[in-house]
Amino acid sequence: MEVDNKTIPGPSVFSSNSNERSFQSSIPWIEKYRPQTFDDIVGNEEAINRLKTFAISGNAPNIILSGPPGIGKTTTIMCLARTLLGAALKEAVLELNASNERGIDTVRNKIKMFAQQKVTLPPGKHKIIILDEADSMTEGAQQALRRTMEIYSRTTRFALACNNSEKIIEPIQSRCAILRYKKLTDAQLLAKILEICDKEQVSYTNDGLEAIVFTAQGDMRQALNNLQSTFNGFYHISSLNVFKVCDEPHPLLVKDMLNQCVKGDISKAYKIMAHLWKLGYAPEDIIGNIFKVAKNLEIKEQLKLEFVQEIGLTHLRIVEGVNSLLQLSGLLAKLCKLSMNQEKVNFNS
Repeated sequence: MEVDNKTIPGPSVFSSNSNERSFQSSIPWIEKYRPQTFDDIVGNEEAINRLKTFAISGNAPNIILSGPPGIGKTTTIMCLARTLLGAALKEAVLELNASNERGIDTVRNKIKMFAQQKVTLPPGKHKIIILDEADSMTEGAQQALRRTMEIYSRTTRFALACNNSEKIIEPIQSRCAILRYKKLTDAQLLAKILEICDKEQVSYTNDGLEAIVFTAQGDMRQALNNLQSTFNGFYHISSLNVFKVCDEPHPLLVKDMLNQCVKGDISKAYKIMAHLWKLGYAPEDIIGNIFKVAKNLEIKEQLKLEFVQEIGLTHLRIVEGVNSLLQLSGLLAKLCKLSMNQEKVNFNS
């Protein structure tokens, strides 16, 4: 990932009006740079093209958008609603977060009442109800929603955004077009980050942007939040500043630890693990970063597969509650053993 280092003075240099500067800095960049049209959206081109087709035809079906958080599911629904409804957007769109309002009363009251309201729209247009985090709704609420979708199908369309479509009941799935979203690539994240750095006149270094991309893991919302938090705190994006803000185990330390395991040196590997433990990182954070780094470790594919398997098993035990330093140390011993067995196989062959 190659980018040019760029150093620009902090924002105080560019604005003499402190009130204006304070207001500008208080706006979250995820809202300031939220896409308003389909062309502004990054990634998931296939799903976006299908929504564009719905917008051109002027008649969208009920939709389920499924995928990990922070990749633009709700944003694309709003872009579709904006394209279809234009000036009537505020009157004809109801947006709810189903993780907060997940019970049957929400369906019976807010959703049903909105579906019953009369709104003047051009011929062939429909009101749109957007349910974010729809997989958090109770089964009773989903059953009530299914009935509401049937009754008001002539006037209202439903758009459900969720992380896991399998948690949506089958009767609702069968009434919807399902669009599956995937995580954004590092290149897509980096391109957007560079664009915002240029607009906000952000000072950055190569390793700083790489750290932003690493901590985001395909989540655009996370990337922009980390970028803005680091800039507001330090006025300069470097890897050291990013990991101070995100408070994650530094990947270079984790990489060094895994390389010591590859060499079979348990003592040096354990010293790094003990250091991370003393810094106060949670076992879930440590094992998560071990997995992120292991995926890109430059070792033989067979050994990498065995590493990932052991890391996954240890992660499972930690999630189940066995989250001691001993558990993480045992992982290091197993990784060292796998490396040594691999060397024996290579030597014998």
